[in-house]
Amino acid sequence: MLHLSEVSKEYRRGVRANDGVSLNVAPGEVFGLLGHNGAGKTTLINQVVGLLSPTTGTITLDGVDLVANPAHARRQCALMPQAHAPLDGLSPRQAVQMLGRIRGASRRRAIECADALLAALDITAWADTTGERLSGGVRRLTAYAMAAVEPGRVVMLDEPTNDVDPIRRRLLWQQVRTLAAEGRAVVLVTHNVAEAERSVDRLAVLDHGRVVAKGTPAELRAGTAGELRLELLVATGTPLETPIPTRAPTRRTGRRHVLSIDAATAPQALEWAQRLRADGHIEEFSLTPTSLEDVYVDLVGPGATSADVTTAAPGESGTLVS
Repeated sequence: MLHLSEVSKEYRRGVRANDGVSLNVAPGEVFGLLGHNGAGKTTLINQVVGLLSPTTGTITLDGVDLVANPAHARRQCALMPQAHAPLDGLSPRQAVQMLGRIRGASRRRAIECADALLAALDITAWADTTGERLSGGVRRLTAYAMAAVEPGRVVMLDEPTNDVDPIRRRLLWQQVRTLAAEGRAVVLVTHNVAEAERSVDRLAVLDHGRVVAKGTPAELRAGTAGELRLELLVATGTPLETPIPTRAPTRRTGRRHVLSIDAATAPQALEWAQRLRADGHIEEFSLTPTSLEDVYVDLVGPGATSADVTTAAPGESGTLVS
């Protein structure tokens, strides 16, 4: 349904935000764009919805050229931007109904859809509270509802779960899947690797404006079959020497050490980790299959994880997580 072919965006002095990006998103699909800050994700979706024009390349929706017809893009593509929605002086109910009317819904439909979305996201309690008095999470959920109230054919979500609490985050993902089930294409921009792994059908990894990998989460992890991830939280000042063969150099962030090991060495690794904890050399450990986060780090480099990528917490201390 949505087709991007060799899309590039070049700014002054030759800076390329996107460099030859080609993607396809099907009806009913949740497609993720994963990458660090400055990878070109937001620039790309802004070109799809007609806020920016690509320097080169084509973008089509159901065969219609969106670059030549930006008005069609604005009618058929809904956008939840990364920034908070401008709600000063407006309540969530008013803002969602207003966006529904602007996007062509009848008054009755806008009212009904707004009420249903606010209820589904569990923010009805703040439905008539003005934006100045809302928390960041409620403002974020309201922004989602504004995009979803009359969504068109394609819905672009830029970091939709920022500031949202864990319970309502689950409700939000249920609503995203509902949009896809209704036949819409959903494009999700995120830093959160763990959420992307659980929530998308396919994804593309962007690095410096280029697509460096794309496919399903399982396809991206295919090259790590038989590999496990041993994570150790080392006691302060404790040197750590690894007696177990590893597939790659140990990654260290502060006191946290992450080792990639073969599944065949799992019993030996568990015995060693349990001994380290019993002797007080480490505080906790987890042993898990290689995740999409590990694949991501291999693709774009470890520097992206420290500030740009949100990851899941490690498994429960001292347990084997499968």
